[in-house]
Order: sequence, then C-alpha cells, then structure tokens
Amino acid sequence: MIRVVLRWLLAVFYAFAGVIHLINPAPFLTITPAWVPAPLAVVLLTGVAEILGAIGLVQPFSRKLRQAAGWGLALYALCVWPANINHFAMDMARADGGLGLSYHVPRMFAQPVIIWLALWVGECLPLRSKRAG
Repeated sequence: MIRVVLRWLLAVFYAFAGVIHLINPAPFLTITPAWVPAPLAVVLLTGVAEILGAIGLVQPFSRKLRQAAGWGLALYALCVWPANINHFAMDMARADGGLGLSYHVPRMFAQPVIIWLALWVGECLPLRSKRAG
C-alpha cells in the first residue's frame, strides 16, 4: 500500500513539474548548462518526458509499462542532475547567495532518493521475500 501511495505522489510531482516545464520554460532555461544543445527543445522535451513518465507510472494495465516509466523517470532524474548542480553553482556565486544552501544541499541529497524512489515505485527493483521461520 505504501508503494502505491508513493507511486501516486511521485506521479503527481512529475506531472506537475512537466506541465510547468511546458507552460513556463524560462526558469529552467536559466539553469540549463551551457553545453546542452538546443536548450529550449530540451526543456520542453523534459516536460513531455515527465508527463509521460507520470502517466506510465500510475496506469493499472501493465506492470512492464510501469517498470519502463520507473526506469525512464530514474534516468531522467539522473540526466537533469547537472542542471541542478549548475543551479547550485550559479546561486552560490551570486552576491546574495540565491536560494542558499538550505535549498540546494537538500536538493542534492534528494536527487538519488528520487532516482531510487522511481525505481522502487515502478517495481524495477527486486523485492525481498519474507523468510519463514
């Protein structure tokens, strides 16, 4: 039951983030590393990927589709980590410290948790069996 609740929470989070990427890409463009080609297209495609991943995660018909969504969202979270690191570095270089360490440090620690969570709620990780006895 916990897995189902967390699956829905993660899906809502990703769906919301995806919509924000599509309707207001500007903040995401400011933190996109300079080496990323076609930044606007990348930001918009990441929004689409988040929405599709969210839908795939909660659809009830196919475990394989949920697993594909879990893997996809985990890889997505890994791929956007450089933008989060870039945002951290840019903020810390600002005279006012930007959003500050209290925002960025938890965000850096949350990224691997989000990756693991996408894999767990997507049923991509092996389940431990309860041993009798």
